Amino acid sequence: METSDLQAIFALSPAERIELAEDLWDSVALEAAGQPIKAHEIVEIEKRLAEHASNLQDVVPWSKVKANLQIA
Repeated sequence: METSDLQAIFALSPAERIELAEDLWDSVALEAAGQPIKAHEIVEIEKRLAEHASNLQDVVPWSKVKANLQIA
């Protein structure tokens, strides 16, 4: 990427930069969706699921998290 490209991006309004960032993120997500999950990622997911299942008493419902955020 050229310096002039970056300068043009930074010259955009905040709303335009947000839209550009969203478009870039969406393009990455589309490409990533077609990629297979790697073995180490599966291991990590399984580890986190097991940790979650063994600590259900520590789980906070999303509705409670949202309510706490709105109070703060």
